[in-house]
Amino acid sequence: MISLRKLEETAPGLVAPAQDAAVSLRKGGLEGSRMAVYLVVDRSRSMAGYFQNGAVQHLSDRALALSTQLDDDGQVPLVMFDHRPLSMTLVQLTAYQGVVAAEHARLGGKDTMGRTRYATAMQSVIDHYRFTGAADPALVVFQTDGIPDDAYDTEQKLREASELPMFWAFVGFGSKRVGFLDSLDNIRGRAVDNASYFHAGADPLTLSDTDLFNGITHELPAWRAAAVRHGITR
Repeated sequence: MISLRKLEETAPGLVAPAQDAAVSLRKGGLEGSRMAVYLVVDRSRSMAGYFQNGAVQHLSDRALALSTQLDDDGQVPLVMFDHRPLSMTLVQLTAYQGVVAAEHARLGGKDTMGRTRYATAMQSVIDHYRFTGAADPALVVFQTDGIPDDAYDTEQKLREASELPMFWAFVGFGSKRVGFLDSLDNIRGRAVDNASYFHAGADPLTLSDTDLFNGITHELPAWRAAAVRHGITR
């Protein structure tokens, strides 16, 4: 956990969101828990407006604020995806503002946005988590606004990942709920229920931090208890 004093010194803009994140974790009995936080962001063509209006950067800021209550390294690995494997970058307390726009531009900007495939991005997170050899579990905030082209592969990847100490908190953008994410939240064949779905709506920037953090973490306590019972995490 990052102290309030350090946050005030390094990232004062995240103090209030971090406090809201702490309240959400406390309500779920997760105060003092340690987890690595990842952020996965949809960079398909339909997401262009959300990159332009700052909604993706806003989510990135909040993921970092949440991580300060679960980890002490001051950074969140960020994976952007469309139908191709895209590189991972770090969102850090010392350099978080504008990181989404910079990474988006580095990848070619609006003209290079592609289709939607989840599974490759999921595998990138899994590979990175395994490579780090982390002892603590991972919370993956996975944002998207649509159904993937690789629905079957995504379902299989989530089933495989249920054996790992990783929880996938899917966050939907858009005017309508993403039906596939509703079904993904309930698929059978997993060791434990390792996913949740929260719909942030058509204008995520109007969502309160409290509602966002509650939406991301609302199934996390149940997963943690089940994962401990099954020996997936401690």
